[in-house]
Amino acid sequence: MRYERREALKRIGAGLAGGVLVAGGIAGARAAGRPPSVPGRGQGFLWGVAGAAYQTEGGNVASDLWVMEHTKPSIFKDPSGDAVDSYHRVFDDIALTASLGFNTYRFSIEWSRIEPERGQVSRAALAYYRRVLEAIRAHGMLPMVTFVHFTSPRWFAAAGGFETREGIAPYVDYCRLLTRELGDLIGMATTFNEPNLGALLAWSPAIRPLRPLIAGARQLAAKAIGAEQFAPPMLGSAQVQQPIMIEAHDEACAAVRAESGGRIPIGVTLALNEERGDPRNIARKHSTAMLPWLQADGDWVGVQNYTWTEVGEDTDLPLPADVEMTQMGYPYAPESLAAVVRTVAAHWNKPIYVTENGVSSEDDSRRVAFIDRALEGLAGCLRDGIDLRGYVHWSLLDNWEWVHGFGPRFGLVAVDRSTFARTPKPSAAHLGRIARAGWAARGIAR
Repeated sequence: MRYERREALKRIGAGLAGGVLVAGGIAGARAAGRPPSVPGRGQGFLWGVAGAAYQTEGGNVASDLWVMEHTKPSIFKDPSGDAVDSYHRVFDDIALTASLGFNTYRFSIEWSRIEPERGQVSRAALAYYRRVLEAIRAHGMLPMVTFVHFTSPRWFAAAGGFETREGIAPYVDYCRLLTRELGDLIGMATTFNEPNLGALLAWSPAIRPLRPLIAGARQLAAKAIGAEQFAPPMLGSAQVQQPIMIEAHDEACAAVRAESGGRIPIGVTLALNEERGDPRNIARKHSTAMLPWLQADGDWVGVQNYTWTEVGEDTDLPLPADVEMTQMGYPYAPESLAAVVRTVAAHWNKPIYVTENGVSSEDDSRRVAFIDRALEGLAGCLRDGIDLRGYVHWSLLDNWEWVHGFGPRFGLVAVDRSTFARTPKPSAAHLGRIARAGWAARGIAR
């Protein structure tokens, strides 16, 4: 499927499929100079797919993780390399997403492309991402943009990243720049993807023995680029980073609102497991890994759930032997999504979106079953009046999965590792049909 940019640009002003962008909605609000409501209420539910720049684009050579991938020994199973070559194929990916029936496309902008050196802004990179946003709009979809999806420029990590408050200003400047240059096309914005992940993983007994390995990898990366330190956000100290990142998030929210005139709904997405066990233990875990972010600024929050954990006094407990496991080594748990949405709703009185949910499996029939069971749980949330406004599936493509390399298969669409050819799986058509039909097909008015 070939994306023809010139033809698509003729449709830039078209409304979003399913009534997401309509006259009097976001486009009308911008034309009138007034801030819009957060998408999804009275405008149509958001049905989408997600991806991240570093996992899909390939060739992000100025990024912090590119340095760490190429130190020896490496903590990454495979180097990202060309990833799935989305940098050159993104317009086809956007067209495919729209053809499947989705009305929302979530992606991230790679900071290291925009600002490969501190203060050196790439006009070519800004122009590239503008074309991406134009294509999403032209295909009738809402662009949901993540400003930082785990990665940062190598110069930022070498300067201490978010392990120092000096990291706040360059990050906020970056968010302000994106808003000024691209904000007219951004539908919704996310400051960070899963900035609470480190606090969540701090409870995992599996991560604790790896800390010396991660510390060693950071030292090797610093040495490789002649720096005194190396603090990539993805592998930084959660205890040190989290309060600094919350401050950075709050300042970025203010900057985005000021630069856009309040037109861009700004939020954050959180990694959240369904926590099971003694309520006192669950409360302790939530106090470190969830509540600090739900008490931060934001017009909306994104829920990202894949599984459940059993919580002990200060650590997650071993799993039962008879649990079905995914390729990622955690329980297959579609029902956990609704449980997490309900937990967030109990602490949050603003709009909620599911911004990631999915399963890593070679068996696509298990993905179809996962989708159906997860959405059945969300239907119950909607019937109970929870202000849930969107479901974005992870992921569109089988892509590079961080330290796990290319092994796990999360995609609705398979990617040939030699040719990069895309082949939609049955789950892609299945979720696309659900998206086209919407909640009305289940007797729910949304």
